Amino acid sequence: MPTIVVDVMPKAELLDPQGKAVTGSLARLGHGAFQNVRIGKRIELTVEGEVTDEVLAEAKTIADEILSNGVIEDVVNIGVVE
Repeated sequence: MPTIVVDVMPKAELLDPQGKAVTGSLARLGHGAFQNVRIGKRIELTVEGEVTDEVLAEAKTIADEILSNGVIEDVVNIGVVE
């Protein structure tokens, strides 16, 4: 069954407290090569049958209207994984 993957990230101009906490932890644990961490979310939608243009359009609609909060998040990727 194909899976549609939706990646959502906090808007770039907003503070990402979870990412800041991980950034600080990495530095304290000696992993100083990583200067900035931003944390988002990945949603997988399994589809029965073929992923058509209509199914992808529906996934984009629900990604924008239901799976993300447009005030603080951006949908950065919608892709299909077989």
